[in-house]
Order: sequence, then C-alpha cells, then structure tokens
Amino acid sequence: MHEARMPGAAATGVALLLGVATVQWLPVLPSPAWSALPGLIVLWVSLRWPRLRLPALVLLGAAWAIWRGTLALDLRLPRDLEQRDLDVVGTLSGLPQVRTDAARFVLDVDQASLGGKPVPLRGRIRLSWYDDAPVLPACSRWRLHVRLRRPRSLLDPGSFDGERSALEKRIAATGYVRADGINRLLRHGRCIDGLRDRIARGIGAAISDPHDAALVKAFSIGDTRGLDQDDWEVARANGVPHLIAISGFHVGVAALFGVALVRLLFLLWPRLALRLPRLPAQAAAALLAAGFYGLLAGFGLPTVRTLLMIAVVALARCSRRAIGGGQTLGLALVAMLLADPLAVLSAGFWLSFVGVAFLMLCLEARPRGLRGFLHELSAGQLVMTVALLPLTLWFFGEASLIGALSNLIAVPFVSFVIVPCALLGMLLLLLAPPAAAPVLKLAGVLAHVQWWLLERMATWPGAHWYLPEVSPWALLLATLGALWLFAPRGLPLRGLGLLLFLPLVRPVAHPPTEGGFQAWVLDVGQGLSVVVRTRSHALVYDAGARYPSGFDLGEAVVVPALHALGIGRLDLLMVSHADNDHAGGARAVADAFPQAARYAGEPARMPLPMKPCRAGQAWRWDGVLFRVLSPGSHTTGQRNDRSCVLAVDGAGGRLLLTGDISSGAEPAVAAAVGPARPTVLVVPHHGSRHSSSPSFIAAIAPRLAVVSAGWHNRFGHPHPLVIRRYAEAGVPLLDTATRGAVEIDATPTAAPAVAATWRQRAPRYWRE
Repeated sequence: MHEARMPGAAATGVALLLGVATVQWLPVLPSPAWSALPGLIVLWVSLRWPRLRLPALVLLGAAWAIWRGTLALDLRLPRDLEQRDLDVVGTLSGLPQVRTDAARFVLDVDQASLGGKPVPLRGRIRLSWYDDAPVLPACSRWRLHVRLRRPRSLLDPGSFDGERSALEKRIAATGYVRADGINRLLRHGRCIDGLRDRIARGIGAAISDPHDAALVKAFSIGDTRGLDQDDWEVARANGVPHLIAISGFHVGVAALFGVALVRLLFLLWPRLALRLPRLPAQAAAALLAAGFYGLLAGFGLPTVRTLLMIAVVALARCSRRAIGGGQTLGLALVAMLLADPLAVLSAGFWLSFVGVAFLMLCLEARPRGLRGFLHELSAGQLVMTVALLPLTLWFFGEASLIGALSNLIAVPFVSFVIVPCALLGMLLLLLAPPAAAPVLKLAGVLAHVQWWLLERMATWPGAHWYLPEVSPWALLLATLGALWLFAPRGLPLRGLGLLLFLPLVRPVAHPPTEGGFQAWVLDVGQGLSVVVRTRSHALVYDAGARYPSGFDLGEAVVVPALHALGIGRLDLLMVSHADNDHAGGARAVADAFPQAARYAGEPARMPLPMKPCRAGQAWRWDGVLFRVLSPGSHTTGQRNDRSCVLAVDGAGGRLLLTGDISSGAEPAVAAAVGPARPTVLVVPHHGSRHSSSPSFIAAIAPRLAVVSAGWHNRFGHPHPLVIRRYAEAGVPLLDTATRGAVEIDATPTAAPAVAATWRQRAPRYWRE
C-alpha cells in the first residue's frame, strides 16, 4: 500500500487561492465563528483522508479569507462617528503628496477622541489638508482635528472600486483636517519612508528638469507623486505602468547587483572561499539587496512576489536543494496568501502571479546563452501581452495593442540601463553625495529619451483599445484560450485557442430596438451625468465636475462608462448649464469623442466652444424623439433656470432631464412637456428644496424619479421636504448616492423602468 503524497507547492497555492478568491464574490461575510469549523475539518480530513487534502485546503483558504476580511471590516470607522469632528494622534505612513490645492497623506492612528473621550478608531486613515498645509515630514507624528467618513466610492459601469481598494489597503476612514489650534507636529521620526523622501529630494536636486526627475523617482523608488494624468495615459497606452510602479524585474536587477558584489568580493579575496561557500553567499546577498530595494520601493505587490521567490531560491541554495520554477512560484503564492489573503483584491496580485506563471509555462525550454535571453525577452513580451489581455481588460477596461512592442523596447532599457544607473546614483547619494549628481543626471537624460519615444508610440493606432465590460465567463474562456495557445509543443491545434478569445473581444451586444432607448444616470457624486442610447446613436447629458486637484469626473467616470457600455461613438454632448458640477467634465468627454456635436444652456460660460441650446430644437434617432423644452429665447432669472431641459420620447414612454431648474422655471417646462406619458424624471437640482414643487410633480406625474447627489453632501440634497413631496405623490425616488448608477430601459412596448442599480447589481461584502 502506497502512502498518499502531499500536494506540491503549486497545487497547494492554487487550492488556497481558489478558496480565498471564492470569498471575494460574497455579498456578506459569514460570521468569523464559522471560519474555525473549516479549520477543524481541514485538520481532520488531512489526517484521515490524505487524498482529499486539496479540497480541504480550498476550505482552509476560504476560512482564512473570511476571518481576515472580518478583521479588516472591523477596522472601519464606526458609523456613529461619521461627519463628526475627532481629535486623532498618529504617524504619517508613506510619502505625503503635496499639490497646489491640498496635501494628501495616510495617517496611522493610535489614539482618537471625541470631546475628550476616547473612541474606537485605530488604523490607517487617508486625509487631505487644505488651505496652506504645513510641511509634512515622512514618519512624523501629529495631533490633528479631523472630520471623517467610512470609505465610500462612486459605482458606475467601468469605474474603479475605491471601497475594494480601501479594504485591501486597510483604510479605516477618509476625510480632511479641520482648521483648529490643536493641529500640531508632535515629533519627527525615523523610518524607511524618511530615507525614501531623502533620496527623492536628492534626485530632484540633481536633475534640473522636474519631469525627468519625476520619472527617475518613479523608476527607481516607486515615487509617483510627480507624475500627472497625462503621464499615466502614456504609460497605459504603451502597456508599461508596471515599470513605473516598480516591477518585479527591477527587484531582480537589484538581486543581481547583490550577486555581482559578492562575486567581486570573492574575486578580490579568493581565500574567502575557504571560510564561506560562494553560492550560499551569493543567494544571501541577492536576498539582502532585493529586500533593501523592496523597502525603498514601498513594497508593492510585484515587489513582494519577487522578494518571496528570491527568498525561496536563496533558502534552497543555502540548504543545497534543487527547486523548480513552479515550486518557487507556488511557495511564494502560499506565503502571500497566508500573510495577506486580501491581496487578491488588487489587480497587481493577479497580473503579477498569472504573468509569471505563463512565462514559466511557455518559456521553460528556451535556448541557453545570449540567444536564449533574446528569445525570452522577445517571446516573453508577446506571451505577457496576449496572456494578460483578459485580466487587463477585466480590471482596467482597456488594453494596448502596441504593448508587446513598447515593452520589448522599454523593459530592457529601463531595467538594464536606467534602473542600474539610478541605483548607483541612489547608493552614491547615501555614501558620497557629491559624486551622485552626474550619475543621476545621466539617469534623467536616459529617462527623458525613453519617455519621448513612449509619448510618440502612445499616438499610434491601437495604443488605447477599449472593450465593453468583461463578463466573468468571457474572462475565464479567454484565459483558457491563452493557456491552449501558449501550451508546450505537442498539444494539437493550439491555434484554436484564439477562438476562446471571441467572447472577450466580440461580446454579444444588446442595443435598444427601434423606438426604444436605454439611459444610465451615472453616479458622479454631487453633480449630474446621464448617458442615453438608442439603437445606433448616443448622447451624454452633463459630465460631472472637475476639481482643483485635477480630478475630473468626465475622465474618471463618464468616459470609462461609455467604453464599458460598448459606446464607441458619441453623437451629442449636451451640458445643461455652466456650473462646475454639470460642466466640469465636459472637456474630457469632448476630447475622447471629438466628433460629437456640442450644445449647452450657457455656451458663453462653458470651458469649451458649444452651440446654444434653445427651446424648440428637436430631432429623431431610431424612432425616438428628442426635444429641447428650455431655455426659451426670453428666459431670465437665476442661472440655474437657463438649464437645457431635454425630453426623450420613445414608443413606450419618456425620460425628462431637467438640469438645475428651480420652481420658477418648472411651470414653463411642465407646459412644454406635452401629453401625459409614462415618465422617468431626473429630479431637478439634485433635490434642492427650491425645486420639485408639488404642482410640477403633479403635472409631470412621473412613475419614477432619480436624484443625482453626493453621499453626505454639504448641501443636504435631496432635501427632506423634497423627499416627502415625492413620497406623498406616490413616486418612488432612487438616489445615486445610495444606489450607484441607475440603468433605465424603455422598450417600444413597455414603460421605462429600472433595469439595474450598480450598488445592488453586483453586491460585495466590502461595499457600504
């Protein structure tokens, strides 16, 4: 009778990963008490039925993820402390980001009080300090007067899930520093971030061009504070954000640097080999160099994964054991999941581990020497581009068709030229500062040349490739297709793996039929943006705000939503009026879709040229009638009443978009709207008390009303009085602040109705 073999490292890692990942689809976490039961089951099954150890490990991974997820959720700010002024004491974590409008930083809180009484708040909070923030030295300890809220993000088609990111990073609350005499520096501190800041300042002093200095900081220590949105656009267009964020390859270069130092040491003192074996010494030096560089780089996920793999290889070398690539990656995966199962919430986790796994699978039998290196470099970029395409589209909604070529140029140049030059400059900054300047200047010149080329390539066709929102099944099929396509030689019909990419790149579209339309009231916080689509046309009504910090909801929400919804062409951009919360994002939308016609209620105040919007304008798309009801040629009064009001009449009903009109303009709109029809009303002025008069609600008689407002906004929208008016009229009222984006479907044979709300469409346990 043969004893059952223990699962290998790779199988163990995959089993744990399956359990951990399954938990991330749950809408609510089970009680952590249940996590103890699978642990006992795993122990019992492992002892009694060794062949069932892998399923038992899946259960163990799920139990571990439930327990750690519960602990992370428990760190969040108690709900009764939201929007209240607290006094906190804590230490700066990471490198503060200083912009013209505010300083932004993370504070590790160890004391918190309300009115002098301690409150249960510990952990990391993300803060903004407006109005001439003081210098915030890294590692410094502060006492601050703050106003906080639980992490909450906008939820829209194709949007970034900030609540998921906050949980993964253990952010307990977000908020801002209040002006108060209590705010003061308690003491300076020492930590690795202080050293990172010192190196960043040294690089900035040595390189005269701020942008070149910012690139060198990003390439060398992962300090991306000096990069703007245009830089990230260039990086995404070329598929090289991993190089900016410190790739695992950079850590490998640092490890090779450690190996080279030991080899030089043994070359200078050969007798050292009599006291210390060379291979274990090289392994230890590689781990130390990689570990120190990982500290300087901020310990991103690719960095940690590479460090774990180097640690496994180093331990194997020191114990004189042979270990394969699959075992190395498997042990690194196990270590990562045991240390932090919530790492699976990060895109970097999947791109890092899946990318390395594909490289090991597809390039295992490469030639030796220089020819093998060149083969791995060229073929590796193709493998990574195609194999990671499904995950890239899943997480980011876009991919780069020129990414393989860009990486073929950028990876060796950045990793083997710029990074070693920057590493040498960093070392000289610490040991002999005067000698560092020429080396860092050279790194700046090299970074400038590299970025110049990437900027040119970013304008090539295919640099930005957008696809509609990816379904889980399309992701799974495309990943299996990549495995089939790049499988080792001998597997028949490998080219057919491309067929499994079809659901990903050619998803089934469900456009409205003739006479019907779809609309999405997007979640843009305290603002408004609505997308309307007929069978072959689309328009955007308002585009959200743009803030002094540079955060643009047109760029961050509206444009990604259009791509996620499969809208490749925009016919019309209509901005109700020029207030920032409606017009701020218009330029970003216009830049993304330059062919779209542009109309506005206040064209003279708009941030870009637009034609005037006037009552009486009308057109028909695919059996759907669009009518402008206001402003009239003689509209006067407050600026809000100059909002462009649009009625969308399909065969089954109407959508009424009202901008920010007040009760003063509502009678004219009610008179112009026409015969009563089943209507969905986008509530005027975010639910202000000076709009949505009872007579207007009675005249429109909507079946449903949708209000676009920010969560806990300072205006108190929608006003309780307005909420009561709609309730008394028997009109259901949906709020994007609590529902996320709201999708409305109007078929030719049915009245407009809610098809989905994004906060309830795919509930996850980390969402508020």
